[in-house]
Amino acid sequence: MKNKHTQFNLKLYYSTVIVVMALMLLGLFADNPLLHHPGPGYITHGVLVFFFSICLLIYPIFKSHVFRIIIIVVASTYFYTIFFIYPNTWSNFLFLCFIPAISILFFDTKLFYLSLLLNTLSVIGLFSYVAFVDRGDLFPYISEDLIGNSINFLGSQAILYFIFYLSYGRLEKQKLYYEQIKQTERLKTTGQLAAAVAHEIRNPLTVVKGFLQLYEKETTYKENNKRHYSLLIDELNTAEQVISQFLSIAKPDKDTELELVNVKSVLQSVTDLLNTYGLLHDNEIVLNMVEDCYIAANTIEFKQLIINIIKNALEASKDGDSVVVTAESEKDWVKINVTDFGHGMSKEEIDSLGTPFYSLKSKGTGLGMMICFNIATKYKGTIHFDSEKGKGTTVTIEFPATQMG
Repeated sequence: MKNKHTQFNLKLYYSTVIVVMALMLLGLFADNPLLHHPGPGYITHGVLVFFFSICLLIYPIFKSHVFRIIIIVVASTYFYTIFFIYPNTWSNFLFLCFIPAISILFFDTKLFYLSLLLNTLSVIGLFSYVAFVDRGDLFPYISEDLIGNSINFLGSQAILYFIFYLSYGRLEKQKLYYEQIKQTERLKTTGQLAAAVAHEIRNPLTVVKGFLQLYEKETTYKENNKRHYSLLIDELNTAEQVISQFLSIAKPDKDTELELVNVKSVLQSVTDLLNTYGLLHDNEIVLNMVEDCYIAANTIEFKQLIINIIKNALEASKDGDSVVVTAESEKDWVKINVTDFGHGMSKEEIDSLGTPFYSLKSKGTGLGMMICFNIATKYKGTIHFDSEKGKGTTVTIEFPATQMG
């Protein structure tokens, strides 16, 4: 289904590009006053049509930020060039007004604002040229009403900004809804699995574990056999822990009592606890807090969330690296950052976090991260990952702030 949707988008894109190329070629050959006496201006026009067409055709192959900038630069050069080459065609000025609209198609915030700023400065320079150098010789339709044209241009830029603001805001909301739906589906799937098999698996495990403990205490067995029993019991404990994680996700928790949680106190307690764990690989946890912060949550669950996140950061770190934990209040939110300088993750790996049985650890189950998402959602919080391969990861945890007393 996704491949069909992608193919449809590509067909629509290339159909649009062909129409744009046809219009540019019409402008180059149909009733062009320079066609019969081609000079440097006409040749420049043709070269820009060629380069602009190539950029549009190969864009789906090179969807990078740099290539988007190249497209906007080539498009801007094209439109400003034909504006000066054909001064009698007043409609060319309309294209200058809507150059930032190209960046709207990419939904790139920085690129749009940069395009809007540079285009505004370029038009200011253009109007200055018309007012003080040209003085209405080539562009009388601009110089005769310079103030009116300036107001119209600024109005067009305001309209573009309004369109981009609404479109980008709606896109961000759709992405948020999509993430919430994915998380809901993950929890639903895990809950169904837990309800179906967890108790049925735990019962035979309990029986087997009981007999192993009995045999372990038997004096007639050799010490070597007893060590085997201890190993088997440890493995059964691990299996029980996984089942407990399943049940912690699936069980009803609507009646969990909310508490006023001191974030600073919990972070200090968790870092003191995990610092010993980090010393195994010479990793240190650095805690930076500006002030006391409070949230409304269950202290045990919040501590479980923080332990999972910091423990993951320690395990992802290289020997000798530090894990930096910061917390501060920002308006009505408490923001906690856990930063490591380890292996990092790709976008695909980040998107898969919280999926049942998906883990970047060799013996991981993926349930720990799912529990973290579940706890954050339960108390109206969010977890965001910012990571790059080979450079590390920053996990940002946000909860609504609560005032003490």
